Amino acid sequence: MKTQKFQNKEDWLSARIGKITGSRLKDIIVKRGNGKKLGFYELIAERLATLPDGENPMDRGTRLEEEAIARFSKETGKKVDTSLVIWQRDDNENIAISPDGFIGVTEAVEAKCLASARHIEAFLTQLVPDEYYFQALQYFMVNDKLKTLYFIFYDPRIPAKNFFYLTLKRSDLKDEIKMYLDYQKQTIEEVNEIVNKLTF
Repeated sequence: MKTQKFQNKEDWLSARIGKITGSRLKDIIVKRGNGKKLGFYELIAERLATLPDGENPMDRGTRLEEEAIARFSKETGKKVDTSLVIWQRDDNENIAISPDGFIGVTEAVEAKCLASARHIEAFLTQLVPDEYYFQALQYFMVNDKLKTLYFIFYDPRIPAKNFFYLTLKRSDLKDEIKMYLDYQKQTIEEVNEIVNKLTF
């Protein structure tokens, strides 16, 4: 065993970056299955990314969204409309989404500027993170003409891979789109019934 001594807490904290420590082990070990936990991706991010600057994640996401979409446009040659709009279903205005950007009616973009570990996780797994999956599906459930959603990831703190996007196609998701659209319609009917009972 090697012992390293430190004069101050800042140096001690810096020395822990990118290492599996006792307090982090619970975020690494997978008891069932063979997936990876967030701690795994945090280790990679700590070794690749510049340190977070303490900016509020929501503020950071909003600030970088425009850059992310501009980068997508530059790399793909697609002209993205980023007007502030809300899309609503033709048959039910209560089923809606606010797209980050769209290219006509058949293509759209959703941009995420996540924590570096989440960014790395999405890149290595090539999957939309679970917490955003239904948001991605909603694009297709609202706009029946939408064929493709480009799900953009941007984190300038990771110079090695600061930008990438996943392409989601309606044709690959049609069963889920139908199932969750039906679920939404049923939910709205239930809500309407309850509201009507309580207001009349």
